[in-house]
Amino acid sequence: MIRGLAALVLAAVALAPPALAAPTAAQKAEFHAVCVGISGNDALCTCKADAAMDLIDERFMGVVISSMKGGAPAASDYEAYNTYVARSNQICKPDY
Repeated sequence: MIRGLAALVLAAVALAPPALAAPTAAQKAEFHAVCVGISGNDALCTCKADAAMDLIDERFMGVVISSMKGGAPAASDYEAYNTYVARSNQICKPDY
């Protein structure tokens, strides 16, 4: 019985999708710097950088930073990008 349960657990782990990498500390620092350069609001940018670490993964942090620099997210990222912006605003600008 225990051996069968262990086999089921191992099978589930093997079939699970790979964990997404969290944004890096360097990305967080770049996000903050770009944000402050745009808004001049250190408190807001600190909040948004902290929130991004929990809301998005490393790849998507690149999308967000690129967008902040004037790029446009790929069409496949539009919905996720808009969701991220709305969620980070709820966290950091609750009266927005």
